[in-house]
Amino acid sequence: MFKDFKEFIMRGNVIDMAVGIIIGVAFGTVVTSLVRDIIMPPISLALGRVDFSNLFVLLKEGPQAAPPYYSLAEAQAAGAVTENYGFFIITVFSFLIIAFVIFLMIRAIMNMRRRAEAPKEAAAPTTKDCPYCISKISIKATRCPNCTSELKAA
Repeated sequence: MFKDFKEFIMRGNVIDMAVGIIIGVAFGTVVTSLVRDIIMPPISLALGRVDFSNLFVLLKEGPQAAPPYYSLAEAQAAGAVTENYGFFIITVFSFLIIAFVIFLMIRAIMNMRRRAEAPKEAAAPTTKDCPYCISKISIKATRCPNCTSELKAA
């Protein structure tokens, strides 16, 4: 059983899939940081210093402290039930960026495949068949070197 498991793990597609998942997770982390640390601050500034990570709706107040809660951390520390739509907005931005990058990658791959599958232009022929002996001769020949027949100019 261990031998079968080892054989399964060492198959190329399993290793490729593992590498793809690891790179995907790392890419997701980079995109999350890009959105949270680079994209959202200017948007927040343009919207009047809105802190998206503190946007929430109070569904039920917490047992430890009464509202108002001025931050999400304060509400969560009080045990309040909240709907965190600010984090949802950040997650949507991350998703859109990842989807756009994947779209660009797939588009590039499709273009490479189209170029590879495009019919190659046929090279100009360099030989022709002698109409008398059916042997291959140079396209510029005026006499067949095999049967010595005189050929008409093309």
